[in-house]
Amino acid sequence: MEALTFASPSVLFPLDTPRPTLRVDPPPYFPDLFLHQVVNAITAGREEYDLNSFFYTPLTDVSAVLYRQEVMKDIEDLEVYAQLTAFASAMRTVRENLAHAQKTYYERQQERWFLDAVSTYCDAVLGLTQGLSNTRLRSTGLVAFRNFLLHYTASAQFLRLREEALQLRHLLSSIRYAVRIHGLRVEVRAYAGEEDYSAEITRTFARFRQADVPGYNFLFKDSPEMNHVEAQILDGVATLYPEVFSRLAAFRQVHRAFVDPTIAVFDREAQFYLGYLDYIAPLKQAGLPFCYPHITEASSRIYARQCFDLVLATKLVREGSLPVCNDFALDGPERMLVVTGPNQGGKTTFARSIGQLHHLAALGCPVPGTEAQLYLPDRIFTHFEQGEHPEGVVGKLEDDLLRIREILADATSRSLLIINEIFSSTSLHDALFLSKRIVSAILDLGAPCVWVTFLDELASLNEKTVSMVATVDPHNPEVRTFRIERRPADGLAYAMTLARKHRLTYEMIRERLRP
Repeated sequence: MEALTFASPSVLFPLDTPRPTLRVDPPPYFPDLFLHQVVNAITAGREEYDLNSFFYTPLTDVSAVLYRQEVMKDIEDLEVYAQLTAFASAMRTVRENLAHAQKTYYERQQERWFLDAVSTYCDAVLGLTQGLSNTRLRSTGLVAFRNFLLHYTASAQFLRLREEALQLRHLLSSIRYAVRIHGLRVEVRAYAGEEDYSAEITRTFARFRQADVPGYNFLFKDSPEMNHVEAQILDGVATLYPEVFSRLAAFRQVHRAFVDPTIAVFDREAQFYLGYLDYIAPLKQAGLPFCYPHITEASSRIYARQCFDLVLATKLVREGSLPVCNDFALDGPERMLVVTGPNQGGKTTFARSIGQLHHLAALGCPVPGTEAQLYLPDRIFTHFEQGEHPEGVVGKLEDDLLRIREILADATSRSLLIINEIFSSTSLHDALFLSKRIVSAILDLGAPCVWVTFLDELASLNEKTVSMVATVDPHNPEVRTFRIERRPADGLAYAMTLARKHRLTYEMIRERLRP
């Protein structure tokens, strides 16, 4: 079947904007942000669609992001979601039938599998067309695809395909034949009104039935492949009805490429939305918020309310608990969030969640939080701590410096930088000296940055840095709240609280050592 000549819409990429080149491999920041775990979870069970490249490729055009947001909102409607899910299930059956048609040995069986695939395809396309026609759609992408379906299902090509498939199914179902078995000899002949002995046997033995008894039926595996006896019987039937089986063979030859390319593309692209919505559904059911961020060209003001790490949230919800949600904001001259506080207080998770938000927002997906305004970075750079490799010739400090130099060489004012616990392998004096130099370079660049550090001095360098602190329970400093608050760094105060709790202040130690 030839494809239709009018415009073929995409629900992922608007027609009036250039399509990005899809990435084959994940961006370098995926492991640090745990985004590979997110994508693996979304695509699990959907490997046949090869969706990874869609999730690897963030958009750089605001209008393209809004285009996807509109489509996602439409698909969030339960009726639309159900229609797309049913269509996907039917198309999966089409592919399974075509696979049987290719794998089976006997040609006549191949032709029947092919006919079943075509029939399922026609029913699926008509069902989706009717379903979307009865639904109020708002997105440009789905409205355009619905219009395509209306033209496609009214086209001469589709109508001929469906009509021929219906006729063949009717002809095949109307065939009657008789099989007579003489020992090892099987005879196939035209049906001449012979009695159905299976019904007679059932009637005969029905008189011996006294009461219901437990069933002892065995379930035999039904192979899609015919055996040689069945194939010979079918050949005999084809000899009796040559016109029907000739039409069936010709039907397969004429309509080998019956799936319209636009339908096939939609079937794949719709899984991008269905997969993501399925992934976040348990989190939403648990009460966690998601929102569609307002997307801006510039990074002069970015913020999110009640955001959280997707990977951590997925783990905790499965365990029956919820993550702690946090806010962040950079406004006006502010360019850098400097996150300090105790170890295991949620600092790295907080920084990771900001990176996740920006990548997911650039895909057009709803993001964790009640409200957000984000921008589209040209690139995301991460620098997370890596273990020192004994076999390597480069030490950890040198590795940190080489990696950060590469980031500064490639980053622009539109990039997003996430730096986590850099220079932890060197002395406090050296770490502070090096960190100040790098912070100054980033601030001069003007790129938004999240910097997780044990150096409180970085939190108040100038008006471009914003101090955020991982807090603890004020009554028990050993208990982390996992809340990240915008306030001056207070690492020293926290250390003193712990020292007092364990009677390790200078005065307490002197008192205990006094003779």
